[in-house]
Amino acid sequence: MIIGFKKNVAQWMVVYTRSNFEKKVDKNLKEQGIISYCPLITSRNQWADRVKTIEKPFFSSYLFVKASPFDVNKVKYSPGVINLLSNNGKPVIITEQEIEQIRLITKNYADAQVVSLKSLKIGDKVKITDGLLLNKEGFVNKVMGTKVLMVIEQLDCAVVVKVKQLALYAAS
Repeated sequence: MIIGFKKNVAQWMVVYTRSNFEKKVDKNLKEQGIISYCPLITSRNQWADRVKTIEKPFFSSYLFVKASPFDVNKVKYSPGVINLLSNNGKPVIITEQEIEQIRLITKNYADAQVVSLKSLKIGDKVKITDGLLLNKEGFVNKVMGTKVLMVIEQLDCAVVVKVKQLALYAAS
């Protein structure tokens, strides 16, 4: 995570949207020519009369845009956008690697979940030594069988991912 813009360079930022407006805002921004990414996961919902597979946003009320300083006002004033995530008045910048990691998680782990950090106590710093999250460092709250809790501090949340083989060690 980086705070603030590089001069005239398009960078990934986090957009905070109205509840249940993530996909609408994503579509609207793309129609305006702004690169937008709303991570989606597929889930099966069961009603009394049917089962339906739907795509829903991975992060509730958040999506990502790759915008230059000139595009920020277009983003901020788009319908459904509340604001850009910021720190000390400067937009939070997400790296290309972090965006790619989110893409890999949502593509490869159908049962991935986002868990709010507000309800967690962060434990040991660890490094994952196997699988798609190879060499990712973070803080783990719990390891439950083959489920790993990976903290994404920039979004004030954690991701629970089920992995086939888990190898963790304490990072130095």
